[in-house]
Amino acid sequence: MRRRGGLAALAPLAIALAAAVVALGGCAAPELPGTDVLGRIGGADVRYAEFGSYLRANLGESGGSLESAALSGMLDQFLTERLLARLALDRGLVRPGAAAAGAVEALLAAEPEAPITDSAIAAYYAEHSEEFRVPEQVELLGIRCEDRAAADRALRELSGDASFADVARRLSNGPTAAAGGELGTMSPGDLPPEVADAVVRLRVGQPSSPVATGDGVQIFEIARRLPEHVRPLAEVRDQIQRRLGGARADRAYARLVTEARSRYAVQVFDRNLPFVYHGKFPVARPYEVS
Repeated sequence: MRRRGGLAALAPLAIALAAAVVALGGCAAPELPGTDVLGRIGGADVRYAEFGSYLRANLGESGGSLESAALSGMLDQFLTERLLARLALDRGLVRPGAAAAGAVEALLAAEPEAPITDSAIAAYYAEHSEEFRVPEQVELLGIRCEDRAAADRALRELSGDASFADVARRLSNGPTAAAGGELGTMSPGDLPPEVADAVVRLRVGQPSSPVATGDGVQIFEIARRLPEHVRPLAEVRDQIQRRLGGARADRAYARLVTEARSRYAVQVFDRNLPFVYHGKFPVARPYEVS
């Protein structure tokens, strides 16, 4: 009786072991990626050759000259575009095989857009008025001479009744001589130091002393001073509208990326990459046995 009772006690354990063996035998080993597969998006393989084509299309070369950090950034950009292409395909916005750029455009075009109102433009202008501040500028004239002697001759004529434009047309060898020496409108801070020092204290219509520059010896005159000012809203309205539209598109793009990443699992098989991956997508190593 004790023997029969012992067998009866062992029966549940035997059944459990048998079930475990059957279960183990029935589980297929996970499919390992080929050495040419750099990752998967939603279970679909992404091959390194595709990334290589992406690098050549965007950089004109295979990326062999780039550091790992730069290549990781390019790979993240490539995978993000592939994610969005998958999202656009599943939404029926593009056909299979459509270019990633076209898929992104299709997704953004399908996003609802809030209008950019006049009040939003005015509010941006009020908050960022310093961005539209223009420093003091001058309308500058110049006479370029070969040497100091020629410059002194031009200066003597300017001290008489001759106008700066007339002397420039006759004596200047600079490229703006025919235009009366007009050099354009510019900020003194943008001028070379030796030129800025010569003109910063000039009165309008007063010729400078000869200035030695890399192009010869020059004489300058300020035709008009334009005081520092903030550009009016009417002048920068279109610029603000484009800026707000760009920010809106950036927000829509970020929302789409977040949605795509939540829908499709991304894995990077870093051991199949010819560089050390430092990107933002999860790394998987299914070929490693613990």
